Amino acid sequence: MSLQGFIQEVVQKGTVVVTDGWPSYSSLSDQGYIHKRHVLSGSGDPAHVLLPGPHLIAALLKRWLLGTHQGAVRHKHLDYYLDEYTFRFNRRNSKARGLLFHRLMEQAAQVSPMTYRQMAGDNMESSVRPPF
Repeated sequence: MSLQGFIQEVVQKGTVVVTDGWPSYSSLSDQGYIHKRHVLSGSGDPAHVLLPGPHLIAALLKRWLLGTHQGAVRHKHLDYYLDEYTFRFNRRNSKARGLLFHRLMEQAAQVSPMTYRQMAGDNMESSVRPPF
């Protein structure tokens, strides 16, 4: 899927989309989005100051992958790693740690069991993915 196709699929028209100065984003305004560009080169500010959200997510993801998985991440499992990271990221400031475990168990109980062969098979599209 192309970058433009991805944006059209997951971002509602009329939404403010904040990007860096990469030319591939230049047609967003023509497609019905409110495009705010933050050109990084020549601004004098580091990227983490101009776009703090994406840099926080990327930094935490890198640290989690290298720390938890010690860099042994396989492409065929990447969707599952990213699902788990998203689950953890969305609950990182939770005040109720017990509720985090409860939600994880609740979601696990809502899906059918899956064998490793189903999860790690070549055809990932045919397997049912867990909801986290």
